[in-house]
Amino acid sequence: MKKTLSAAEAVSQLGISLPTLYAYVSRGMLHSISEEGVRSKRYLHEEVARLAARNSDSRRAGRTAEHAIDWGVPVLESRIALIADGKLLYRGHDAVTLAQTASLEQVAQLLWEHDGEDLFAASPDVPAGLWRSFQVPLAKLPPLDRAMSLLPAIAPHLQHTWGRTEAAMLRSGATLMQALAAALTGGDIGSSPLHRQIAQTWKLDEQAADMARVAMVLCADHELNASTFTVRCVASTGASLYAAVTAGLAALSGPRHGGESLRVRALLDAALEQDDLPRFLSERLQHAGLPAGYGHLLPGFGHPLYPQGDPRGKLLLQMLPRVAAQGKAQALLAVADAGQQVTGQYPNLDFGLAALELACGWPQSAGQVLFALGRSAGWIAHAMEQVADGRLIRPRARYVGSFNTPE
Repeated sequence: MKKTLSAAEAVSQLGISLPTLYAYVSRGMLHSISEEGVRSKRYLHEEVARLAARNSDSRRAGRTAEHAIDWGVPVLESRIALIADGKLLYRGHDAVTLAQTASLEQVAQLLWEHDGEDLFAASPDVPAGLWRSFQVPLAKLPPLDRAMSLLPAIAPHLQHTWGRTEAAMLRSGATLMQALAAALTGGDIGSSPLHRQIAQTWKLDEQAADMARVAMVLCADHELNASTFTVRCVASTGASLYAAVTAGLAALSGPRHGGESLRVRALLDAALEQDDLPRFLSERLQHAGLPAGYGHLLPGFGHPLYPQGDPRGKLLLQMLPRVAAQGKAQALLAVADAGQQVTGQYPNLDFGLAALELACGWPQSAGQVLFALGRSAGWIAHAMEQVADGRLIRPRARYVGSFNTPE
């Protein structure tokens, strides 16, 4: 049974008066319900909480955050993921808990709100020779660049590529993720569990394969980040799901997003050669920014949405001793501890991915590959949500240039 609130509880949570509560009901912003044996009306807790969040965002938008687009107020409403109180929830389920046992496919179908047949059971009907002919000229490209070229090339040869009904997008989403896994790893398109396809291509043992599964589940969605917003913008124009996900890959490739794990890997490679970690990291911190003004944080530490530490990075580091030799695990954890002392920030997801890449002997940039494949589940969920919304995303700009006009 869904949780309900009394009128007094609802006005307290909303910070309004009783007349305002009744006005909300009359305008359709809230719904009052009757419960057996209770004389007064009740209000759904979920509706009240959602309205309270909207009101809070509106108040913030009018004051300190009105100019902020980075880490500012929300610009779209979504029911997919929630980041609050140091936790990441997928449709109300704790992502860290899901990562213990769930496959990426199961999490994808949770994010897509599909509880029917297994969408990933069938392998896409793509001739192996055709797929390999597409791959050959792109073999030397980095994984994300290769995937950005292969997805548009293979899309016309796949079923359910262009449909925008819910059923078509569900089928297309599963096929797309299977094709993306093969494009990122350089393997063939198949229907076996995605983490096992990766394990086969990278020749991973059972423990390392399971860590790949955990990592991808933790990457599956993260609310309205840069790549997800890009996907939603493209989906809102009526473009295909393949076009939207390709745009997401482009956004993810930047060093301020999915490319961060590559910077962390470079930092770890250098740090593991040092005798004085605090001194080395302090010196790197002073020159951590990219030429384009990326900032001055040490790669892999801190996250604005998790002041008390990124739970995704925490879980990956906790699991590190399961797959790494004792000496390697201790060395990587020592870098994490030293970096935390130097920056005052906790290791984040990017640090965890890069540490696992080293610990498991995964190929260079494997952490970024797992990030991209895992995040594609969330991209597809957001694309579906945007298509269902039906509106074009078209923000207005606040002009702040010259108002002087020629005489």
